[in-house]
This record gives sequence, C-alpha cells and structure tokens, in this order.
Amino acid sequence: MGREGEKHSVAVIGDSTFIHSGITGITDISYNMTNSTVIILDNSITGMTGHQQNPTTGKNLRGEPAGKVDLESLCRAVGFDRVRVVDPYDLEQTDRVLKEELDAEAPSVIISRRPCVMIKGTVHKPPLTPKEDKCVGCKACMQIGCPAVSVRDGKVKIDSTLCIGCKVCTQMCRFGALE
Repeated sequence: MGREGEKHSVAVIGDSTFIHSGITGITDISYNMTNSTVIILDNSITGMTGHQQNPTTGKNLRGEPAGKVDLESLCRAVGFDRVRVVDPYDLEQTDRVLKEELDAEAPSVIISRRPCVMIKGTVHKPPLTPKEDKCVGCKACMQIGCPAVSVRDGKVKIDSTLCIGCKVCTQMCRFGALE
C-alpha cells in the first residue's frame, strides 16, 4: 500500500460529527502529510440525531444566534492547502473535483455543501414530471438512490409526494425523460 495506497484514501464525515470528533483526525492527516481526501458533508444541521443545531450552523441549541465555525477556514488553519467546496446537486462539478483531489499529491478536503431537505423552512421546487415517451428504461436515474424515483413496467416514475424538484436525476438521464 504505502504512498500509492494513500492516493485512494477517502474519509467521509458529516459536518456535526466533524466538529465533535473529526477535527483531530484531519489535524493528524495534515500534520503527517498523508495523501488523503476528507469529504465533509455539510448539510447545515445535525441530521443523524434529530436536526439539532451545531457549531457550523450559526445558531445554538435553543435556535438563538451564535458563533459559526467556518469549515473552510478551520481546515486551512490546521494545515490544509487544498480545500474545495462543491454543491452535491452539481454532479459534474462534484465528480471533477473528487477526481482532481484524488489525483493530487497532497492532503485535501472537499466540503459538500447543501442544506438538508428536511430543515424547517427549506423551500422545495415543484416535483418533476416523467416523460415516459422519452424513457428507454436504462435505469440511469436509479443510480442516485432517490426515494422519489422508480422504474415500473420499464418506464421512470416520480412519486410527487417525495420529489423536492432538485433535478439531480435529470443529470443522470441522457434522454430527457425527466423534466
């Protein structure tokens, strides 16, 4: 493994867990100059345990204004020169940045930033409408794992009660079957 194995070393951690226990890990990565990429999933809330605020949200546990930890600045402060921010809804950008950081000969951090769809007050777009006449049944749209997307009888279906209109699935479909 050694240096070659490091090139493919990726860690994924949520923003809240990162603040509570991940900072020491990235400090060690930076200090030891291991060629690792850390992906921080910044969804602006503590999604894992019930949507509590955390030091990255700018609010305390009572929802009052509080100091906000800037993840980019924190990562740079512990020694990372390579800190990138991506929007996970932009699949092309996310894929490109991930490949660039895995190819880099240095420790890096990618912050994947998009507020959790379940945060109170999050505005959703109208649900998408499948164009069954354009669907070829390739199931590329299924690769993202969205609970609103399914394929039945060889055609894409959208559950309008689950779809938030993010359009990530449209980036997967090469045939324009989702609008």
